[in-house]
Amino acid sequence: MENSKGILFIVSAPSGTGKTTIVKRILKEFSDIVFSVSATTRKKRENETDGTDYFFLTEDEFKAKIARKEFAEWEKFYDYYYGTFRKYIDENLDNGNNVLLEIDVKGAIKIKESYPDSVLIFILPPSFDELVNRLKNRRTEDETDLQKRIERAELELRLKEKFDYFINNDKIEKAVLDIKCLIENIIKEKK
Repeated sequence: MENSKGILFIVSAPSGTGKTTIVKRILKEFSDIVFSVSATTRKKRENETDGTDYFFLTEDEFKAKIARKEFAEWEKFYDYYYGTFRKYIDENLDNGNNVLLEIDVKGAIKIKESYPDSVLIFILPPSFDELVNRLKNRRTEDETDLQKRIERAELELRLKEKFDYFINNDKIEKAVLDIKCLIENIIKEKK
């Protein structure tokens, strides 16, 4: 019997909404979903591991991969490049594996153009004010980068209507449960 194609799930939200925490918990719930690690040219943070959190590349390495069309989507923002490897997605989907991406909102919309059957899940913050507070409290950016992230969040929230599903992250446990149930239902429908 031939393998059926896997499902591509994309979780996206503005910075500070809790998407990374949610995605890590979702991956623990689904041993049969593979996570697509993105590439970036930004500096590695203290708690990050190359190849697990991101593939950390130099700008020259990243540009060479753009030229070779190795990315399904890529973008430059906050003075850094971010991208998703096309080969990883294609090989896993073709082998019947379900794939989970955690990427920015614009990247998710670009992926949907190339992979129209992908499932776009948008995580909403409890409020914009709460989102700004979360960004300030995590203290990972200087004031200039913080302001860029706040402006970007405003733009990304306006693009949410391009997504298939919305999950509100008022309480992390409920958001994780809602996404888990959503993914389970979509996988069951496909069988």
